[in-house]
Amino acid sequence: MSRLRSSWPRLLALAVVAVLAISVPFSFPPFRVSQFTLALAYAVAALGLNLLIGYTGQISLGHGAFFALGAYTAGIVMAQTGLPDLVGIPLAAAITFATGLLLGIPALRLRGHYLALVTLGVAVATPQLIKRFDGLTGGTQGLAAGSLTPPAWLGLAQDQYLYMIALVIAALAFAMAANLVRGRVGRALVAIRSGEISARATGVNLTTFKLRAFALSAMLAGVGGALYTYAVGFVAPESFTIAVSFVFLAAIVVGGLGTIAGALFGALFIQFVPVYTSGVNEALAGVLYGTVLILFMYVLPGGVVGLGRRLLGLVGRPRGRRSEEITTPAEPEPAPRKAAGV
Repeated sequence: MSRLRSSWPRLLALAVVAVLAISVPFSFPPFRVSQFTLALAYAVAALGLNLLIGYTGQISLGHGAFFALGAYTAGIVMAQTGLPDLVGIPLAAAITFATGLLLGIPALRLRGHYLALVTLGVAVATPQLIKRFDGLTGGTQGLAAGSLTPPAWLGLAQDQYLYMIALVIAALAFAMAANLVRGRVGRALVAIRSGEISARATGVNLTTFKLRAFALSAMLAGVGGALYTYAVGFVAPESFTIAVSFVFLAAIVVGGLGTIAGALFGALFIQFVPVYTSGVNEALAGVLYGTVLILFMYVLPGGVVGLGRRLLGLVGRPRGRRSEEITTPAEPEPAPRKAAGV
């Protein structure tokens, strides 16, 4: 009973989020629905980065490269093959997972800023490599992937259909990540983040868990890239510069490092805050966005999820007398002194 009472705020919040998420395509115009679709794509990619940085402590600045690889995989499937369009999602997941394994093997010997610099180099080189394979990727001209056509029996408009696909994939990704971090794997990853020497002493296989975490993180970034292609319908090298990797890093910090829900809140932040700042002053959009980001982190260093946990802690705190007053025993009164001669 006590466990149910402690989990009811989380269950209630999850139910509210689910209802709101399903109602989005029926409550907003097509342009706004497309923005939410992009936010879901970014959320899946940011989720992968949060698993890597927030849970294992491995700093990566190259997730924009995996995002681009997944995006181009889906685009090539749609534009140059006769395969069903949705095959691009599992194919992007498989390719980026394998790429993450290959890149993760040499990265096992690196930690901290050394790993960050290596992954940064991958992100910098990716747009140039895309331009080299112009027969496959379209080079500097980009690749027109087209758009998904919703089945007639669904009765959904195109923007609603794309949003629902992104919502289903994002829900599966978040459910998988939540189950992963709550079990033995999650405890091992947290142990690695706390200290590799102590984790090895407790029997954690550092090579296995770090490699799997890196590959899984790359896979989620690739799936997010595939969703991005479905939402936009066009991919070009200029869309996957080094700035994309830093945007994902900002998303997980804003949402909350080491949290699952933080990726979603961070994705909403990086999708909508630039839109509203450009609406205030288009010439100073970057300055306003940076200022909002700095103020946000100054006020909420633990991210959105950290604020939510503090609020839930205040709600769940028992009312009444302070704990010190309840637990501290009262001092006994001194015994009356006897009169002299008695």
